[in-house]
Amino acid sequence: MASYQETLDWMFQQLPMYQKQGKTAFKKDLTNILKFAEELQQPQEKFKTIHVGGTNGKGSTSHMLASVLQEAGCKVGLYTSPHLKDYRERIKINGQMISESFVVEFIQQHQDFLARQQLSFFEMSVGMAFQYFSEERVDIAVIEVGLGGRLDSTNIITPEVSVITNIGLDHTQFLGNTYEAIAYEKAGIIKRNVPVVIGETLAETKNVFQQKANAMNSCIVFAEDNEFTEIDSDLKGSYQIYNKRTVLTALEVLKSVGWQLDDQSISRGIANTVKNTGLRGRWEVLQTEPKAICDTAHNKEGLKFVLQQLQEEPFEQLHIVLGVVNDKDLESILLLFPKTATYYFCKPNVPRGLDEKELEKISKSFNLVGRAFSSVEKAYLAANENAKNNDLIYVGGSTFTVAEII
Repeated sequence: MASYQETLDWMFQQLPMYQKQGKTAFKKDLTNILKFAEELQQPQEKFKTIHVGGTNGKGSTSHMLASVLQEAGCKVGLYTSPHLKDYRERIKINGQMISESFVVEFIQQHQDFLARQQLSFFEMSVGMAFQYFSEERVDIAVIEVGLGGRLDSTNIITPEVSVITNIGLDHTQFLGNTYEAIAYEKAGIIKRNVPVVIGETLAETKNVFQQKANAMNSCIVFAEDNEFTEIDSDLKGSYQIYNKRTVLTALEVLKSVGWQLDDQSISRGIANTVKNTGLRGRWEVLQTEPKAICDTAHNKEGLKFVLQQLQEEPFEQLHIVLGVVNDKDLESILLLFPKTATYYFCKPNVPRGLDEKELEKISKSFNLVGRAFSSVEKAYLAANENAKNNDLIYVGGSTFTVAEII
């Protein structure tokens, strides 16, 4: 019997994994996942789902929805990606991670099929999640799209409602480099006769969503047309105001198709998202003296809000621990960063991580000055050594950078 770690090593190494490798791991069709679902006897058809896609905020939105449904007394599956510390964060029921033994036994049982069909890491994980939720008889599962939508492995479900949070220029090497092209890929999760909620639109994307919804006879609701009373949440990022509006709109749609969700469950669910689901890395305060905050925002649209909120914090000097992956549009990101901060450049420990010296060099041309460190940990330690109690430390630039210090 392979151990949990050996099983993960096999999954990570043998087969392409976008999280580590980038473009070479991207599969452009659903053939594999459809074959795997058939092999598993269509587990995704045995429970209700909500499908959540978009560029930014889909993780927070998925966790908030799961938390509310949990407060309403449902047994709730939650599938998200990527993970920060432990692979099992991707697959949870009512906030509890899948067991190591299930991961080991599932892979062992299907190893021949997985190797023969050359399934990707992500395809295996989706199949595992669907099988787990089916065996555990969840009432509903919130399924977060991995990349894009139309050709994403999760896109074999017929949900109660589809949710698309927003569109930003991220993963352009797979999804296209215009807002319209990316919106087209994301709109691929809109299913025939299934209502869809759109969180935020741009002039270039609204029409794409409207056309797809019309073609699928899908009722479309734009969350930005709705106003809700502010509900407090343990997710403290200023950008969560948009995710909350999207969540509340999706919950209204769920109620309209027969789900019993009272106001108390909704406000408690949103208030206790972190507590109920274990979500981490979203405007998370790591320590208080000096105050250190991390956030997984990693593209222009996400970082804009985070860096704005940082400037609203009281501090004498700002220290920024910055690590990115090598397929980001650095120009659009680095323009947003404050020139008065002290920088600690580092390389997240994944093959896609951008070399810290390279990052330092590019950043210098944007007047962002600091030193390069061979690891995130060393950069964070140096920031702590240099920072006074009234200073502020921020860690970000990539999910992987955050993962190494929480």
